[in-house]
Amino acid sequence: MEVKHILQIATELRITDKQVGAVALLLTEGATVPFIARYRKEATGTLDEVAITTIRDRLEQLAELDKRCEAILASLEEHGHLTDELKAKVLAAETMSELEDIYLPYKPKRRTRATIAKEKGLEPLAKMLFEQSSFDPEKEAEKFINAEKEVASIEDALAGARDIIAEWISEDQQARADMRALFWKEGQYSSKVIPGKEEEAIKYKDYYDWTEAVATAPSHRVLAIRRGANEKFLLMRIIVDEDRAVSILESQFIKNENAASAQVRIALRDSYKRLLADSMETEIRLESKKQADEAAIKVFAENLRQLLLSSPLGEKNVLAIDPAFRTGCKVVCLDKQGKLLYHDVVFPHASSESTAQTEGFKIAAWCQKFNIEAIAIGNGTASRETEAFVRGLGLPKEIQIVMVNESGASVYSASQVARDEFPDYDITVRGAVSIGRRLMDPLAELVKIDPKSIGVGQY
Repeated sequence: MEVKHILQIATELRITDKQVGAVALLLTEGATVPFIARYRKEATGTLDEVAITTIRDRLEQLAELDKRCEAILASLEEHGHLTDELKAKVLAAETMSELEDIYLPYKPKRRTRATIAKEKGLEPLAKMLFEQSSFDPEKEAEKFINAEKEVASIEDALAGARDIIAEWISEDQQARADMRALFWKEGQYSSKVIPGKEEEAIKYKDYYDWTEAVATAPSHRVLAIRRGANEKFLLMRIIVDEDRAVSILESQFIKNENAASAQVRIALRDSYKRLLADSMETEIRLESKKQADEAAIKVFAENLRQLLLSSPLGEKNVLAIDPAFRTGCKVVCLDKQGKLLYHDVVFPHASSESTAQTEGFKIAAWCQKFNIEAIAIGNGTASRETEAFVRGLGLPKEIQIVMVNESGASVYSASQVARDEFPDYDITVRGAVSIGRRLMDPLAELVKIDPKSIGVGQY
């Protein structure tokens, strides 16, 4: 493990390097985060699982940075670009973005407008223009006219020189850092519905013509518009004011006010519009997606934690109802250990009042026969109507009636775990059992279901 990484992480997290080193060592030995948090408190100085996870993730990030750094140094040396000064800059880079910005001017690339212009011998003209001294650009450009190199006119020569300058500006480390900061600080998400898909994309109607600051947009909206774009319903952009961006670049690159500077201004705006804006938008889209994902995962984790640790009802006889209108309500009776004692289907929402009354008598009879102490009602279709029906039966006041979140019950009922538990019952019975057991002991029942199916995320 790298000592510099340990010291860096200790500084970032404001803990001791001894704590970070202990976690790093345990991780390299194959220990998991829960194991370290629970059984190695004396070694880590009682760091909790959040801090240990942060250290683990940061170690991985810094290791990736080192790996990329080595690859870049090898490439620079192979192509004859490596100098002591450049090597020092590469080694001093603290983020992947900074490292890639340093490497960009030397990175092997496909043929661009700038490389084509260089092949035509226009780089000396570009350098003269970029210095912005007092001279006549057209008179100098005339010297570079060459029919064999396809430089047919003064404007051809100036255009090629501007292409070279535009690429220099787009690859400048400070320029990229300034544009990156501008996109983060003043960038706006913009989404519009794809013409002709207004009806098909109705679930995204809030984003048909929507803008919001990148800096403050909540993760669930960022993920929503990205999903709409991925499904080909929305067009999503990250934009900043072009004049504002160009003004920042001009303060860095415009040195004088003369004819050469005028050529540089043209190249500078072209550099932003054609190269920098797209590059920054792509980068910010990726990074903002990563941040939105992390925020969404934190929300999911906290919601799941609260659900799993919600207070269990305890050992009580439970009648559970999986409500529905047309197909009837699935009813199960469970003993104090959650064992299935009885199951049936009732139709309390039948159009006939006599039928509904008969179904009510059945539920009351089961409550008496199985000594029911609580009734769990799933919160899906017909849940409110079913709850009102049950409360209107005049059952003993000692019987609790509780609405239970049934998200994922259908997933459980069709799973191998459910088939192993109830091989002789269909999925409707298994689903109702899951609802009842969730009331009795949420943790014991919900751990059987894939977390993404429990319905505690932002969608």
